[in-house]
Amino acid sequence: MTEVYRPLTPQTLSDRLRDTAAVADRVGGDPDDWTVEEVGDGNLNLVFIVRGAVGTVIVKQALPYVRLVGDSWPLSPRRAFFEYQALTRQAERDPGRVPEVLHFDETQALLVMDYLTPHTILRGRLIRGERTEALGAALGRFCARTAFLGSDLALPTATRKADAAMFLDNVELCAITEGLVFTDPYFAAEMNNHTPGLDPVVATLRADVAMKTEVQHLLVAFANHAETLCHGDLHTGSVMCTETETRCIDPEFALYGPFGFDLGMLVANFLMAYFSQPAHRGDDLVEYQAWILSTIEELMRTFCAEFERLWDSRRSGILYPRALFEDQGQTSDGARDALIARIVADAFGFCGIEMHRRCLSLAHNADFEQIEDPAVRAPLEARNLMMGRELILRRREIGSPQALTALARQFDREAVR
Repeated sequence: MTEVYRPLTPQTLSDRLRDTAAVADRVGGDPDDWTVEEVGDGNLNLVFIVRGAVGTVIVKQALPYVRLVGDSWPLSPRRAFFEYQALTRQAERDPGRVPEVLHFDETQALLVMDYLTPHTILRGRLIRGERTEALGAALGRFCARTAFLGSDLALPTATRKADAAMFLDNVELCAITEGLVFTDPYFAAEMNNHTPGLDPVVATLRADVAMKTEVQHLLVAFANHAETLCHGDLHTGSVMCTETETRCIDPEFALYGPFGFDLGMLVANFLMAYFSQPAHRGDDLVEYQAWILSTIEELMRTFCAEFERLWDSRRSGILYPRALFEDQGQTSDGARDALIARIVADAFGFCGIEMHRRCLSLAHNADFEQIEDPAVRAPLEARNLMMGRELILRRREIGSPQALTALARQFDREAVR
């Protein structure tokens, strides 16, 4: 008889997974004695912590709809397949940076993974004013390694094309990004919402034809430039940290897209954390904001340095072959630097768009949403929105991480209307 997909509950999980060796061995003891807690607070999935006599695991199951909205928005649970495929590739390309996958059940759309402890979600840590050692360096290496090693710079072309074809089928989650991120913020879409007091800024953005045109140019890149395997939803809510360790989670939006997409989305979320800090910090405001900006600079510097290192040590694909450069006694540094400059410019553009959608579209950031008073929240979001506009329009001019953080300091001083 064909197995049928059935959503898990805390009451049914032990019986459903008791015969799964990867779960039973890691958790240990009698499955009837397992403690199961449903902890999913994201927009899409069920997430359970399963504890037993020996250890603990995370069980994640994709629902057949968008959890944030309900069953009025159907969504194929097959996204779990793409998350599994992405996690296995990320683990190869940056070992130790993603949770270990212990078991995958494609029919039930569920993943069993290593329980990350005492790691906590980075977004919450930034709201609380906590720090993680070498955070920017860890994330910069992850972005560079997954970008370079998932592309035609390094992979055999048949492998890269097969992977791109497979991830191209992640249609529904790509459609969410294409709509909620690149389109909905710039018109009165049905599920949009924004803080009272932002109407003048929203009107300015929607009236800016030049900016909206640039946004659509970047959507062309997102939809058509299958350069590398992207995480697809890399933000401070999909990073878990301790004081010394950093892990990346939840790549169910994985797709083949532009080199700079993940980098830009991640930097945007650090900038939103930065702009929200006046509502979360006291006497340590200036020092903590400076740490966030230094983390952005470290992230971007590390990305560029690691990309350069991989260019020299792992460039074996069809792009920029050594036969055209080094084998003829010539340097490829100019080609490398031009490519990195284009990636950074794209990242700045994607960054600006993410700064817009997290305030204007569906699924806002807790950085701002936890600010209860709209009169306090709106001016901080306004600074964020107008800097996002600047990044979209001037993405090719800004250039360096230092110029980016200088721009953030400038907007943080302004009273935007």
